[in-house]
Amino acid sequence: MLVLALRSVRHRPGRFLATLLSAFLGAAVVMTFTSMHDTAAGDGVDRVSAQTLGTAAGVVGGYGTLLVFFAVASTLTVAVRQRAAELELLRCSGATPGQLGRMVVGEAVAVALAGTVLAVGPAMLGGRALLGVFQDSGQVADGVEYAFGSLALASGVGITLLAAAGAAFLALRRAGAARTGTGRTRARRFLAYAALVAGAASACSTFALSATDEVLMAPPVYGAILLSVGCALLAPRLLTGVLDRLPLDGASAWLAVRNLRQRAGQLAGVLMSLMLFTAVSTATLTAQAVESDAVAASGRVKSVDAKNLETLNFTVVGIIAVFVCVMLVNSLYAATTYRSREFGQQRLAGATPGQVLGTVGAEGVLLTVTGVFFGTLAALAGVVPFTVVRTDAVLPEQFLGTWAAMAAVGAAVTLGTGLATAHRVLRTPAVGAVARGA
Repeated sequence: MLVLALRSVRHRPGRFLATLLSAFLGAAVVMTFTSMHDTAAGDGVDRVSAQTLGTAAGVVGGYGTLLVFFAVASTLTVAVRQRAAELELLRCSGATPGQLGRMVVGEAVAVALAGTVLAVGPAMLGGRALLGVFQDSGQVADGVEYAFGSLALASGVGITLLAAAGAAFLALRRAGAARTGTGRTRARRFLAYAALVAGAASACSTFALSATDEVLMAPPVYGAILLSVGCALLAPRLLTGVLDRLPLDGASAWLAVRNLRQRAGQLAGVLMSLMLFTAVSTATLTAQAVESDAVAASGRVKSVDAKNLETLNFTVVGIIAVFVCVMLVNSLYAATTYRSREFGQQRLAGATPGQVLGTVGAEGVLLTVTGVFFGTLAALAGVVPFTVVRTDAVLPEQFLGTWAAMAAVGAAVTLGTGLATAHRVLRTPAVGAVARGA
């Protein structure tokens, strides 16, 4: 099955491009920040510089590990779902579930290994640039020399390959559950409610702190993250609930709502990405802006720890933004391309290309509004307690601008990818699209 997996990758490289890109970005981020551990272990590095480098490597490296897993999982889930007919044919030809699993995992590991190898060079350049940022801000001494050692390379290879193998196994399990009609709704619901309760508790614990506590920003931001995770796990139910309460006006809106209701489970990945991106970026950037303005108003100078936290916040949000954009583009591109036969059938039934694009646009608007709405609620749950304790206000003036920018990015990626992909699919003649998908 390993030979079959390698041949599958070699003969159909386009299908694995999304996984390759996710693995490449993930490995690059992990190795870039893990190289800070190698740098901190160098000769002549002072204690403050070593602490700064170690904190950056630990915090952002942990986020990078989670993000590479989710990014690869989202792309592989779509790819495995689209190969349902091929996997069923192999199963009918005598392949066992274990053999199919080894084939899919082998494909994912092979693609992830290629992505990791390609990421070594960019990771070294990124690590040097990151060290320069720390030195320019005074957080690391100028005499510290950059090092890209065995720890960075081993962590990049190990984490990326393990994430790819685990994501492939998870995607195959999801496809099997969808095929047999079974699922793990109870476990998913339990995790969702647990995340919501833990997030609410973390956000409320902010009121037990004082405005001068160094850890004041952590509980509300972590609370917002956990709340967004809880909402993301409930994404299909939330989307269905929103669709049931929408007034329908026009054929495109009616068809869009019907399509989304039928595909709520498949679109959960898109909603999860939008919710997490909106909540994490809005809560983190708003809280950081409030903190920076409060420090500036008091006339105090930021400490090294405060500068480290600010740098990490901006870095984490930047990494999340890149990964979420990749996940959204991959998921929407694959899902929209897979609907070529559906679009062909609609056109043969009398729909014009403009009407098909209108339906896709309406679906994108509904997805964007739903994801941004629940992500905003999670962000507010973290921003409001922090603002009340830090400044005695309720809603900071920095919130609206930050939220608008993050919502605009999410909407642009969602609508732009969906419409651009649908426009490309519609170039194929309707008869050809139906015949190809049959």
